Amino acid sequence: MPDSMPYRILGRTGVKVAPLCLGTMNFGARTDEAEARGILDAYFAAGGNFIDTANVYNDGASEEIIGRWLADTGHRDRVVLSTKVHARRSPHINDAGNHRWHIVREVENSLRRLKTNRIDVYHIHRPDPDTPIDQTLRALDDLVHQGKVLYLASSVFAAWQLAEAHFMARELGTARFDVEQPQLNIIDRRIETEVLPFCRQYQVAVITWAPLARGRLAGTYTRGGRKIPAGTWYHAQKKTDFPTSQWPLMEAVDKLADAHGVSSSQFALAWCLQVPGVTCPIIGPRTREQLRDNLGALNVTLTAQDIKRVDELNPPGNLCRDLSSGPVPR
Repeated sequence: MPDSMPYRILGRTGVKVAPLCLGTMNFGARTDEAEARGILDAYFAAGGNFIDTANVYNDGASEEIIGRWLADTGHRDRVVLSTKVHARRSPHINDAGNHRWHIVREVENSLRRLKTNRIDVYHIHRPDPDTPIDQTLRALDDLVHQGKVLYLASSVFAAWQLAEAHFMARELGTARFDVEQPQLNIIDRRIETEVLPFCRQYQVAVITWAPLARGRLAGTYTRGGRKIPAGTWYHAQKKTDFPTSQWPLMEAVDKLADAHGVSSSQFALAWCLQVPGVTCPIIGPRTREQLRDNLGALNVTLTAQDIKRVDELNPPGNLCRDLSSGPVPR
């Protein structure tokens, strides 16, 4: 557990959030409701106040579990709540995308499942090439004016898409994206080339997902002898191996962690926390034990030599390849 929660400011919003955001993609699937509520209780007790979910996580079950927990505990006004819209929600031809029809429909569904009258941070989960960004921004701006959404956010937008959205919002006079949610970890550092510099320049908060690269940086696979054990995400996806080029990097992270006397996951999270421009990584614990380990990263201080060593292993802006299966899915 952290000695104290060193809150960070969410971009230019002025809102203070925990440096580790609680991701809930496992809730309602690999994590049942009882364990999910235990994780939420423990995170909140440790000072955590930033919860991230999405309308598509386990067909809405994640939002529903969070909604029941908020209603039962009365913690709604003490947490910053983030959810998302974009992905297909039914076979209906228009029930997907970033157009007004879908956004207006889905925000109501998320509000109902979360048992709340507002969403604090509302993400466009992915770009939509079929919908002009001005339509998306106008629809979202209406939700802000209605009080249903407080702050707007994007997820996995390229730097040029962030720039287009930023300057379109300025031209239209609408609310802008104040938060971006990209992938970042020691294996995949691509956002350091353009996305992070843009976000630093325009005061866009950055909450990064997959800081442990689906457990590849948690020692789960390497410390067991390069195996994919039962119960892991990759085992559930019926994957049998990683690209051979990644095993040495993963094992090198284990050694760096050992030198500090911490877990591999704590080292990997501590690395993410010190990347310039990163507001907070999103942790996705499946169990309370994993949450306790993740929160311990807040007590880990990396040295300049640690940072240099990671840069030698995988330079800024680089994706460790050969990745025959592409980037880490989400």
